[in-house]
Amino acid sequence: MNRDRRGSAEYKILVVDDEADIRELLELTLLRMGLDVRSAGTLEEALRYLREENFALCLTDMRLPDGEGLELVRYIASYCTDLPVAVITAHGSTENAVAALKAGAFDYVSKPLTLEQLRALVKSALSLPEKAQSKAADGYQLLGESPPIQHVKAMIAKLARSQAPVYITGESGSGKELAARLIHHNGARRDKPFVPVNCGAIPENLMESEFFGYRKGAFTGAENDHDGFFQAANGGTLFLDEVAELPLQMQVKLLRAIQEKRVRKVGATTEDAVDVRIICATHQNLAKLVEAGKFRQDLYYRLNVIELRMPSLRECREDIPLLSRAILQRLADEAGTPVPKLSRAAEQALVAYDFPGNIRELENVLERAVALSTSDEIRPEDLHLAPPRFAEETVAASNAKWPLQDYLDRVEREAILEALDKTRFNRTAAAKLLGITFRALRYRMERL
Repeated sequence: MNRDRRGSAEYKILVVDDEADIRELLELTLLRMGLDVRSAGTLEEALRYLREENFALCLTDMRLPDGEGLELVRYIASYCTDLPVAVITAHGSTENAVAALKAGAFDYVSKPLTLEQLRALVKSALSLPEKAQSKAADGYQLLGESPPIQHVKAMIAKLARSQAPVYITGESGSGKELAARLIHHNGARRDKPFVPVNCGAIPENLMESEFFGYRKGAFTGAENDHDGFFQAANGGTLFLDEVAELPLQMQVKLLRAIQEKRVRKVGATTEDAVDVRIICATHQNLAKLVEAGKFRQDLYYRLNVIELRMPSLRECREDIPLLSRAILQRLADEAGTPVPKLSRAAEQALVAYDFPGNIRELENVLERAVALSTSDEIRPEDLHLAPPRFAEETVAASNAKWPLQDYLDRVEREAILEALDKTRFNRTAAAKLLGITFRALRYRMERL
């Protein structure tokens, strides 16, 4: 029953609530917005309307006389896939919100609902694209035809049609920010700001003012009022990269901002309403951090409503030739030079390599190869790939200090891998961070 949700020139809204006065209030507001409205007081009546008519949006209460609003959400998710459904209820709780969003709800809001909130919700839902599909976002595109990438593309298309918080997992360099951008670009907030924040790059004493802003005179150097990340992303998407790096004190404040949809600037006495969609990412295991007491469980459940896992590049080896050609084309366009060719042997070497740094490492490898190659064809020796043994994780126990040479090699290997990770697998930058030359780094990687 995947029907056109705009069956006529007018948008038709289905309101489902067991309280007649609430239905009447919602219906009156929607009619004043120029919308056509159908009202239902029971689950059975709502299902009948859905089978007989096409709708652009469904607003439903969580509790109904003959069932749960979640049943309606699941029905719509299964049989009316292009129809956004928002849950509006007085029985607000984190558990209910997570359950509704996981079931496929577009959004979840608690009563009492202001007219401004209702209008914003309706406008956002009606601005969704007609069909769920993942398109390129301002030059950003998820390339690849392998099964894992096809699954990610399908998930992005689905997540774009929801306001649910998304938790993106995956190794460093696997494209987590790209996925977040595509979710934003293909959703109802695509014309609003996308604000990426690297949580690990903000000093702890500046976090509150950076996230929530500050008033003039709030502290030394605060010469003017300043908006934070939440205000900058208002109406759009706030992408929290490396969210595991947030200190516990900041996690409490972030949780309250997400739940209340209000923030208070440093030095202010009043709160400002904010409307942002939260997408977060980390290469760490948040569940294990929760068990270790390093990440708040309530914030974890609030962020991890829907998880999107980005596959590593070694899981998508068949995509490496396509990705390589796209990267080489981009490098040539930026430099204004002919596109360098990748020899068959070089392509095979790339496909066989494990890429611990994933796509980011592939980009750095090809960029360096283009810079150092003396011909118009890139050969295997131009790639300078790390030996396979070096890329593998050590299996020796971390406390084993003998044989001494094995222990020293392992410490050196771990230091180099950490430097590569911190510099996004830019080997020149990693060598500088380690305080050695590029040639010395190459020698050590080959030796280890």
